[in-house]
Amino acid sequence: MADKQFKKKISDALENDVLRGALGRFGDTYITAREKAYEGYDFPSIRENIVKVKSYAASHLDEMIDQFEKAATARGAKVFRAASGEDAKKYISDLAKQQGVKRVVKSKSMASEEISLNKALMAEGIDVQESDLGEWILQLAGQHPSHMVMPAIHMTKEEVADVFSGHLDRVSQPVITELVKTARVELRKKFLEADMGISGANMAIAETGTLMMVTNEGNARLTSTLPRVHVFLVGIEKLVPKFEDATHILQALPRSATAQQITSYVTMVTGPTPAYYQDGSVKDKEFHIILMDNGRRKMYNDPKFKKTFQCIRCASCLNVCPAFQLVGGHVYGHIYTGGIGTILTNFLNSENDAKNPQNLCLQCGKCSEVCPGNLDIPEMILELRNRMGEKQGLPFTQKFALDVVSNRRLFHSLLRVASKAQKPFTKGQPVIRHLPLFLSGMTEKKSLPAVADIPFRDVFKTIKQDVKSPKGKVALYSGCLIDFVYPRIGEGVISALNEKGYEVVFPEGQSCCGAPATYMGDRNNARKLAKMNIEALDAENVDYVVSACPTCTHALKDSFLELVEDDPALAARAAELSRKSFDFSKLLSDLGGLEPGGDGVPLKVTYHDSCHLKRKMGVFAEQRKLLSDTKGVELIEMKESDRCCGFAGSYSIKFPELSEPILERKLNNIEETGAEVVAVDCPGCLMQISGGLDKRNPNIKVIHTAELLFEKRNKKKQKGNKK
Repeated sequence: MADKQFKKKISDALENDVLRGALGRFGDTYITAREKAYEGYDFPSIRENIVKVKSYAASHLDEMIDQFEKAATARGAKVFRAASGEDAKKYISDLAKQQGVKRVVKSKSMASEEISLNKALMAEGIDVQESDLGEWILQLAGQHPSHMVMPAIHMTKEEVADVFSGHLDRVSQPVITELVKTARVELRKKFLEADMGISGANMAIAETGTLMMVTNEGNARLTSTLPRVHVFLVGIEKLVPKFEDATHILQALPRSATAQQITSYVTMVTGPTPAYYQDGSVKDKEFHIILMDNGRRKMYNDPKFKKTFQCIRCASCLNVCPAFQLVGGHVYGHIYTGGIGTILTNFLNSENDAKNPQNLCLQCGKCSEVCPGNLDIPEMILELRNRMGEKQGLPFTQKFALDVVSNRRLFHSLLRVASKAQKPFTKGQPVIRHLPLFLSGMTEKKSLPAVADIPFRDVFKTIKQDVKSPKGKVALYSGCLIDFVYPRIGEGVISALNEKGYEVVFPEGQSCCGAPATYMGDRNNARKLAKMNIEALDAENVDYVVSACPTCTHALKDSFLELVEDDPALAARAAELSRKSFDFSKLLSDLGGLEPGGDGVPLKVTYHDSCHLKRKMGVFAEQRKLLSDTKGVELIEMKESDRCCGFAGSYSIKFPELSEPILERKLNNIEETGAEVVAVDCPGCLMQISGGLDKRNPNIKVIHTAELLFEKRNKKKQKGNKK
């Protein structure tokens, strides 16, 4: 659970309208601009090439370092291998003393930020000047970067003007062109006076010993050419084997980072350039390259995190992250920000500094969708979370709740009790709109669903399945919400599968899929529930296992496999369960879909994509086809249909202050469609969105695809049954 100080940072960021506005405007335009930048390019192919290049370099790391050092040394460079940040700082400090350096000018380098290089050099009495415009602004403001590519993205032109006015000898007006002109005038003399230039690099090419910088300002070239001593500080993950390999990264880096076709400058430095001294002499400059580890090997040698070497530091994961767009980078607490930043912080700085930031991840998967390195950042953050849970334990209340959930009989008994105890709060309605005292905040912005009077496991026993000559048998995995909150969804699943000629069974021993335990970092209870469900579902004796909750389906197909991998017999059963498990819309589609039908009554429907269903399982067209084939349904596409609704399981409880504005954006998009109904395939999304709409616009209903199909296709049958 996040501590109070971290919560205070979040609160302060959310109250900063300037910050929210700056991040929101960029986030809104980035997606469209990125799509336009990639027009005519095969992003999956580019990504595949990047993965191939970067993974090869990582798996041959020592060979790449040796090759790079040999090539760079042959061209006049001095190469130093720094095992730690302290080693790198000492090398640069000693070099500065040896060369009589008094003034240093730096171009953008996140590696130098990572090890607090400026602070170390300034402690030695050396004047250090940032020359990247964003970095210089932050240096004057006494801040560190909030974004890996656009360090001052959180600041407005008015704030920058105030910073300039406070540090320079003249008042600056908030006009961007004038601010840039001011920076140019102030920094130009710094380049001319500097004794040492320090640069970062986007790539280090082993074949030729070349350093490559991809920038939008001319400062990097001035830093690398004017001072008589030049130092490149480069993380060992930046190595690529050959020159031609760099082209794949060059195709993706500007498009993913800033949605540009190409940056203003692509600078390649191979060996030292001439240095011009004040006495008129010309000599090759002192040219040094530091290849820094500082925890990178440890990260690569960890099987769960070795793919981090495929990251090209484009920060596209930040650009699409709903949480980052609300709070910015400074909330993350260290130099690297966003999802990938949390992982880097854990290995390159400390586990403690990553403890709070990892909680910000919604697990929506949008970052993985746009990542040119094809990293599954949410899965890696989950791994961090679970390791922290095993090492440090969970807070008592979380651990107690998860222990209850993993005890099937106790958990189900408590839910049955809750269905009776909630009566004073439901007042005969299927929702809870107000809770008393300290619980009141839970219903301030959205309603909560009531626990069903009769759970689905009891309803199932009353359902008559009239299937003549069944084609096969399907086990229905309901998950907690369908079983105890939305049993009608389960009825819809059965009806559709019966129509396709399949008999549905409901294994009584099933319980929670373990997702709450997994996402809160309680791997022990997650394993316990995985084992319980593998045994209960008995996949060997059915043709398919169907779920109508994508989070549960993901657990059945993927999570269980990992949780029981150390038990060969159980792992074999988990593999069989994985092979046979399908989400409702996917299974129905694979079985040929339903014949066009329905009551024909006009109904405007829009669709919200579940994060797990679309991005984990790639299912998004199937449910739309099912809805479109239903007579009377007019399907209206929603803007940002696949943007997270802010539920994310326990996230909406841990971080209601973040969940609510994310939900608000979703509700705005829903209302813009003019639809009467929102169809969803995730009970969690249903609970989140319907709760918000009940408070804001109760005329719009939210319904699961399975239930909507059931209602539209079986209305006459239902009326007949009532008679």
